[in-house]
Amino acid sequence: MTARVTIVGGGLAGSEAAWQLAKRGIGVDLHEMRPVVATPVHQTGDFAELVCSNSLRGNALDQAAGLLKEEMRRMDSLILRVADSVKVPAGSALAVDRGLFAQRVTEEVSKLPGLVVHRGEVAKIPADPLTIVATGPLTAEALAADIAAFVGDTHLHFYDAVSPVIEADSIDFDLVFRASRYGKGGDDYVNCPFSEEEYREFYAALTSAECATLHEFEKEFFFEGCLPVEVIASRGPETLLFGPMKPVGLMDPHTGRRPFAVVQLRQDNLAASHFSIVGFQTQLKWGEQARILRMIPGLAKAEFVRFGMIHRNTYVNSPKTLEPTFETRARPGLFFAGQMSGVEGYVESAASGLLAGLGAARRALGGSPLAFPEDTALGALGRYIARSDPKHYQPTNIAFGLLPELPHRVKDKAKKRLAMAQRALESLERFQAELDARSLGGAATA
Repeated sequence: MTARVTIVGGGLAGSEAAWQLAKRGIGVDLHEMRPVVATPVHQTGDFAELVCSNSLRGNALDQAAGLLKEEMRRMDSLILRVADSVKVPAGSALAVDRGLFAQRVTEEVSKLPGLVVHRGEVAKIPADPLTIVATGPLTAEALAADIAAFVGDTHLHFYDAVSPVIEADSIDFDLVFRASRYGKGGDDYVNCPFSEEEYREFYAALTSAECATLHEFEKEFFFEGCLPVEVIASRGPETLLFGPMKPVGLMDPHTGRRPFAVVQLRQDNLAASHFSIVGFQTQLKWGEQARILRMIPGLAKAEFVRFGMIHRNTYVNSPKTLEPTFETRARPGLFFAGQMSGVEGYVESAASGLLAGLGAARRALGGSPLAFPEDTALGALGRYIARSDPKHYQPTNIAFGLLPELPHRVKDKAKKRLAMAQRALESLERFQAELDARSLGGAATA
């Protein structure tokens, strides 16, 4: 083991990159500033700590996130290995015990051969020939300024909001019911049903509540896929009914009818002692959160493990900066990964770490990074961050719309998605064989 790669950031992307490198015999120096330097939202010094939600989204192949996860499993992703081992009930989604997930990732990364963990803040992009910057959305100011100087452009940013978490034993289970939408996934969600009158009162309270003040920027800019609930509500009195409070696919066994509106709670840990309020990311002041969220049927006596909060996400304008391999155009051997690279979502961040790790491994072994086929979810993600319009760039979750169309028309949406998924997995299998032929094994190793 002679070649070494420097990784800055021990989140999902940095941990995944370290795993991909170390399993190929490449040494890693992994820098993580926590717990020496804290962030506004992290609570521990563990690697890959999840702060917004415990859900890694859909797990089925007819869902883009499910396809991306399956491709990552076939590339022996550490993040998916651990997630599958600590999953909690969440219908057709993959959700995890957040604390146990971070602990397991930390354990696995810390014992990798040839890996050295350095705790402390990194103020500049390391000058090491092979470097992966995976510092995430809360990059420390000094490093963020150095990255901005490197890319030659002002950082883009958006605000990301965190959902509240409550104690399970503070839920009034006489007023709620367990079910998943359309009966898919068993009784994995706790549903709080609203009458129309209860909904109107809740909406009025929510839209008149006091929000926390944002000091850093004059202009608020939220990612559309993670809008604070009060921002959704501000767009009209019915918008919540088509968003986090939609009642479709649910029947209240107490009345035998579909509720006017529903708030869903999702198990947040294996012990089932904590539940998160699904889709209720918020920037409300904590006192306002307690007052208003206790208006939800069944939550009148809710005890909060964590209130929702607002924080900044920082990322580069990746179409100006990165190749589909997540390597920078201006400096071969330097990669960005995670949300700093312009992807959105936990799974996408881990996927970018996998891609950057493989690219750095090829550099370390004397080759050049290889872009994954564009008809795979991994390849489509790389194409999006590198080939989108830089004037209007915004991070996105993986979606089937990012993959090329099928050569033949399929009218049924579900069948079309499954056909695209099958094509992607077959394409990935051929690509893995190519990687193996070039001495960079992509298949799982024990």
